[in-house]
Order: sequence, then structure tokens, then C-alpha cells
Amino acid sequence: MKKNLHPEFVTCAVTCACGNTFENKAAQDTLKIDICSECHPFFTGSERMVDTAGRIEKFNARYAKK
Repeated sequence: MKKNLHPEFVTCAVTCACGNTFENKAAQDTLKIDICSECHPFFTGSERMVDTAGRIEKFNARYAKK
């Protein structure tokens, strides 16, 4: 293997737009992200299905288990 090819991983301070901060390992010492697990709708439970013209009902009716 080649020497000095891979970057050195350091402890990284990650800051989210919502204000949440945590530490991780990365090649950089700081990261600023837009969304994290504290504010993402999937993890917070505020995710909503947008139903346009009853598409979800049409899908469930077509592929419903019998």
C-alpha cells in the first residue's frame, strides 16, 4: 500500500443549523450541516405524507393484500 495516501482523521465538531452540536471523526476539524437527526422530520416523528389526488389510497387499493 502507498504511504501518506489517506487523510488523517481527527475529532470533528459538527454544528447543525438547528443549533445541535456533537462530535464525530472526520478529515476536517469542524463541519456545519443543514439538518441532523434532532431536527430531521423522519427522526422527530413530524413527517407527513403529502397525498395528491388520493394517490396513496389508489396505491393501497391496487396492491392491498388479500
